[in-house]
Amino acid sequence: MTDIDRAKEAVRQHVWDLLERDGAAPPGVHGHIPDFVGKEEAAARLGDSDVWKKARVIKCNPDRAQLPVRIRALREGKLLHMAVPKLATRQPFYLLDPTLLAAPIEIAATSTGAPQVAPTVGPEDMLPVDLIVCGSVAVSRRGGVRVGKGAGYSDLEIALLTDAGLVTTDTAIATTIHQTQLLEFELPHAGHDFSVDLAITPTEVVACEPGRAKPSGIIESSLRKDQIDSIPILRA
Repeated sequence: MTDIDRAKEAVRQHVWDLLERDGAAPPGVHGHIPDFVGKEEAAARLGDSDVWKKARVIKCNPDRAQLPVRIRALREGKLLHMAVPKLATRQPFYLLDPTLLAAPIEIAATSTGAPQVAPTVGPEDMLPVDLIVCGSVAVSRRGGVRVGKGAGYSDLEIALLTDAGLVTTDTAIATTIHQTQLLEFELPHAGHDFSVDLAITPTEVVACEPGRAKPSGIIESSLRKDQIDSIPILRA
């Protein structure tokens, strides 16, 4: 692990401990994007934002914490993309079109339901993304620097879409989190990390101060051999 990796892991452990101590997330939150208390309220606040109202194509992570976000998107007729777990297929995104779903939205929007009803697509078959909603373990109010659970898939997903021209510096990035996950101090970050524009808690919408530029795409020097070996679209 690098110094940055160790610093990120310390932040994760700190936040996971706080969430469990305060009962703000279910037991066993360590190692995961926290399924936090108040996720419905945070999703509602995001839904009231101008950036949400303008968005027609949304890319959202498949974690339970953001399930209310995905349900709201489909109910409002938005086109929704979710990544295939671990980007394990050559076409690494699910396409959820609410006009074509053969299952209730509440089921189709789940990580187990989407594979049953949604086709997989590659970037070449996708429309430009208006809004990215990601899961986070911690976010800094200063610059919107985000720390995820450590697997690196969110960074790769955005980088792939950036390389395809579907995500640009104009694409808004938001995250829904518990207030405990919103930190007042600066967080460690690497060159391949992305920051968020909006951090939404059950009680607050934070327009993060302008931070670093969003990634320009895949940074080959940052890829691990196991990622290249296990992710078909990277091999291709």
